[in-house]
Amino acid sequence: MPKKILFLTGDFAEDYETMVPFQMLTMVGHEVHAVCPNKKKGEKVITAIHDFDGFQTYSEKPGHLFELNFSFDEVDVNNYDALCIAGGRAPEYLRLDKKVIDIAKHFMGANKPVAAICHGIQILTAADTVRGRKLTAYYAVGPEVTIAGGEYKNVAATEAVVDGNLVTSPAWPGHPAWIRAFLEVLGTKIEV
Repeated sequence: MPKKILFLTGDFAEDYETMVPFQMLTMVGHEVHAVCPNKKKGEKVITAIHDFDGFQTYSEKPGHLFELNFSFDEVDVNNYDALCIAGGRAPEYLRLDKKVIDIAKHFMGANKPVAAICHGIQILTAADTVRGRKLTAYYAVGPEVTIAGGEYKNVAATEAVVDGNLVTSPAWPGHPAWIRAFLEVLGTKIEV
């Protein structure tokens, strides 16, 4: 049965972590509303491509323009079955928006499916919703998870961690595991 999913992204969210989950969740038949605070349907966010080039941290390159398909001001959390949060630099500033924090609290508090990747977990830690939960994130966000009372799992970038309704992964190389796990938590069946 198709679900209605709220998808949080923003300027300089990671390109793959915005494009791929939005497209995959839509492809399997879910209704996905991509939103960003202070932006309306039809407006765009600029993404950033983060790559692992052998340096001590990821590099950042310009990404694509991603068109939002729903207005943030029109979001009513009660109309959604699940939440998906893109990573990249956007969560750094998105977590400063009170409504974003309230959204995270609603979905986690109501035990609705939540998928967050990379730095997207910063929204969940800022909302104080990871206490007592097992999750992963980009390794540089690990200390925030611990300080927020979560149990940080240091897994390979290709893996995902599932704890009840919460599905997390360290970065875009984990898309196959992360999206598969999120679909399972959503109850989505794919016949092959």
